[in-house]
Amino acid sequence: MKFCGIFMLGILGLGVLSGCTPVGAALGGAAIAGVVVAEERSVSDAFEDGQIKVSIVDRLLKESQSLFVDVSTTVIEGRVLLTGEVQNANTRRLVAELIWKIDGVREVINELQISDKNTVVNATEDSWISAKLKTRVLQDTSIKHVNYSFDTVNRVVYIFGIGQDSDEIERVYLHARDISGVRKIISHAITKDSPKRKKQKT
Repeated sequence: MKFCGIFMLGILGLGVLSGCTPVGAALGGAAIAGVVVAEERSVSDAFEDGQIKVSIVDRLLKESQSLFVDVSTTVIEGRVLLTGEVQNANTRRLVAELIWKIDGVREVINELQISDKNTVVNATEDSWISAKLKTRVLQDTSIKHVNYSFDTVNRVVYIFGIGQDSDEIERVYLHARDISGVRKIISHAITKDSPKRKKQKT
């Protein structure tokens, strides 16, 4: 069963990276499968998260093309983190309601900001902050970096994932805090023994 899950993730990887040669696509699929195996969540959960992600994209696109562009989502064990910018509170609430209707979603963490469109300057700075944080966490050998995801909106950094313990999550937070330009840090990372985690199938 686990092999089957890994194989399917490889296929999903091919779907993402298949624009190149067959050899390149195969290597890309294998790399994605390898990363998933290294994660704290199980392979089957990663596969289910991928299905949820596809459903979210489809639902947002059907509702509004602007929502598809403005809303970013990260899914880990059925917990969905929403980031990005929308124009008003009604839209913010609508997005959460749409996602709650998707099978497999256990929690919706709505961090959508209500504001005018992100300027090009802000978007560039946000991308730089996220890239800088990813690099710092990757270089810190005391952190299992594959379990974390980061997004930055208007210089607010969002941390999401499954940490080995509270000390590790704190280290990630401190790395974010030391980056120039960061205005605020919001962490929704949980520890691997948190009761919020999805119960594993036996």
